Amino acid sequence: MLLKDIKRGETVLAAKGITKRFPGVVANDRIDYEIKAGEIHAVLGENGAGKSTLMKILFGQYQPDEGDIYFIGEKVKFKSPLDAIDRGIGMVHQHRKLVPAHSVIENIILGHPAAGKILDLKRSSREINDLCDKFGFSIDLKAKVWQLSEGEKQVVEILKALYRGAELLIMDEPTAALTPIETEKLLNSIEAMSRDDLAIVPFITHKLPIVLKISDKVTVLRHGKVVSCVDTSDATEKSLATELVGREILFNVERKKAKVGEVVLEVKNLSAISDKSVRALEGVSFSIRAGEIFGVAGVSGNGQRELVECLAGLRTVEAGFISLDGNDITNASSYKRWKSGMGYIPADRNHVGSIADFSLVENITMNYYFDADFYQRGVLNYKRIRVLTEEIITEYNVKTPNADVKAKNLSGGNLQKIILARVLSRNPRLLIVALPTQGLDIGAIEFVRNKLNEAKLNQAAVLLISEDLDEIFSLSDWIAPVYEGRFMGIIAAEEAQRERVGAMMAGINLRKESI
Repeated sequence: MLLKDIKRGETVLAAKGITKRFPGVVANDRIDYEIKAGEIHAVLGENGAGKSTLMKILFGQYQPDEGDIYFIGEKVKFKSPLDAIDRGIGMVHQHRKLVPAHSVIENIILGHPAAGKILDLKRSSREINDLCDKFGFSIDLKAKVWQLSEGEKQVVEILKALYRGAELLIMDEPTAALTPIETEKLLNSIEAMSRDDLAIVPFITHKLPIVLKISDKVTVLRHGKVVSCVDTSDATEKSLATELVGREILFNVERKKAKVGEVVLEVKNLSAISDKSVRALEGVSFSIRAGEIFGVAGVSGNGQRELVECLAGLRTVEAGFISLDGNDITNASSYKRWKSGMGYIPADRNHVGSIADFSLVENITMNYYFDADFYQRGVLNYKRIRVLTEEIITEYNVKTPNADVKAKNLSGGNLQKIILARVLSRNPRLLIVALPTQGLDIGAIEFVRNKLNEAKLNQAAVLLISEDLDEIFSLSDWIAPVYEGRFMGIIAAEEAQRERVGAMMAGINLRKESI
């Protein structure tokens, strides 16, 4: 029987007793799971709960140590993703697998069965555009991937799978890096695909409202085991959150009151150019005092990246002035800024915040190699750094077998804890944090937000860049909506209103007078 012959509601893919072990950890422990035609079945769990491992087994990237997979009632063994693809199964990975220098259409047809033969690009374009029309996608097929937003890259990944004939689509964290507008567009397309009887598995661990809105069924994993499988109509945010972590979760961490000190960071008329040689920042001015969290709220691509890179010494300042504790650091090196008490947690934890093939000890070293307490005569004291790393693993509850594990083997939440701890352990005067909870599960989000509050109480000045308004309102003492490289205003948290801040993020100031 073929997928096209399956009726809506019939089981397409089923996993029975799936177990997968890695050194020091059981990633999947006797998991039962099934996918039906036309059904959106969400898989939830904390970072490291075994979600991605299960999906990779269903897609043939991993083989289970125990258990069986059934495809349309037939027991199968996928030796590689090619076996799954041949059966009409596609997977959209959390981390993009695109070639940045190639065009959209080149990425979509790359690896297609027709590759290696003479390609008819006009025909391919028509077929891809038909898919776009069918499922509500919009993409410039001639654009280079490096020019695309995260939402557009996600569309390319989905079209790659659909163009290969996928009728069952596994989607790993599909909205993790998307803006609210991009998320809404993607959800509309997912619903259109499910109406077309495509079996879909999105799992959106940290955005429970989206799961409740779009899915038909929810399976919750904890520590590699299934703890519940319910119809979404019978679930609530609170019930799912409790199942996820085994305890009640505070969705909005309470903003702490701290003693406010002197100005730590002062920025005047800052301007900068983007990688595309266009103006990304225009005349930005603000200051942050010790014991304050200054939240910058905006949709991705409005100058936030350029702002933090200018402050961290990673981008040339075109015009303006930056001072740290009264000292001019406008043109100072990153090294000098670190020595002066600046801490930086970048938005990209995988490629900027860590080195994937380095151990946790080596990754911790990145914030200590210049500290005289950790090296002698130019030689790093790895014994002392190892002790520090083990203390961090314990204090921050990092789930890892040991300190020698490579960073790439950690879940997103545990890697973020390592990066956060590496920076906070130096007690920075100024803490720059970009998208600190993006892609994390609700337990890790709660943990990170509490740590930011702790830094504030310890008299750090905190610059928080976030696209999550709940996070901005929950943590910030001052809120600066940003639009096209300009601050639309600076509002005290007590006076901030969600409607007004949201409008300012879109370039609309609901109040004419200056702020």
